[in-house]
Amino acid sequence: MSRIPSVDLRLFLSEKAEDKQQFVQDIGAAFSDIGFVALSGHFLDQNLIDELYSEVKSFFNLDEEIKKNYEIEGIGGQRGYTSFGKESAKGYKAGDLKEFWHFGQYEIPEALKSEYPANVIVSEVPNFNTVGKTAYKKLEKTAVYVLRALALYLGLDERYFDQYVQNGNSILRPIHYPPIVDEPKDAVRAAAHGDINLITLLMGAQGKGLQVQDHQGVWHDAIARPDQLMINVGDMLSRLSNNKLKSTIHQVVNPERELWGSSRYSIPFFMHPISSMKLNCLEGCVDADHPKQFEDCTAGEYLHERLVELGLIKE
Repeated sequence: MSRIPSVDLRLFLSEKAEDKQQFVQDIGAAFSDIGFVALSGHFLDQNLIDELYSEVKSFFNLDEEIKKNYEIEGIGGQRGYTSFGKESAKGYKAGDLKEFWHFGQYEIPEALKSEYPANVIVSEVPNFNTVGKTAYKKLEKTAVYVLRALALYLGLDERYFDQYVQNGNSILRPIHYPPIVDEPKDAVRAAAHGDINLITLLMGAQGKGLQVQDHQGVWHDAIARPDQLMINVGDMLSRLSNNKLKSTIHQVVNPERELWGSSRYSIPFFMHPISSMKLNCLEGCVDADHPKQFEDCTAGEYLHERLVELGLIKE
């Protein structure tokens, strides 16, 4: 393991108050420092994870012409396929060396149907859709409990976030980093960035590649056990907590030359709230020693701003 702390969600789900409080303190301390934890005791079982990876690989192995049929114009890549090199990190011109897919929210109330694009159905890999939906819901459930723990750490009601993440604009993103054929110039598999959302739950951090930058600017390999999810704070939660919880810069570096011929897969789940959620700094996180660092905005406004910066939508 790297210096990323490990926590077990089963402590939070325990009937023992001291176990629950221990989890709250441990995850809160980790997110106030490095901004990452490796979480076990989540709601995904290994059979589901294996099945999801199998379906994801089957999709990305399709011919490029077929995959591009699922690239939907005008929605900023929020659903369906985004082809290789199209997304770049904030401040970078070179596109990342990846292609990816987006599953979105399934429980959509009438009031949000005009805001959320429909999920895209892949006819060539029929189980891709059903397995993706199951994984989405298990990850969403896990994220709800993590946010309940963080609400307690921030001195809020345990279910503070529930009202905002129910029917939230969350995304499950299977990513394929293809084999590297030519010498990369300025491009890496995923350039240094912070995530947009509240929290990210990542499958596929069992091998080298993901790196996390600490407060001294030193990069650390972030490697989880096969039974763990890597979870990190996103910029929305950092804004809300006035940077008490840290959104840490991270990247996916290119492998050693002898491994260029290998694909890499990872599957992050980006937990987003509904767009109307205010990201104004919480009063309990602002005082004389910690003045307000961010301007008021909503989650929807902030998401739009960041998608423009990523080059996925135009102003």
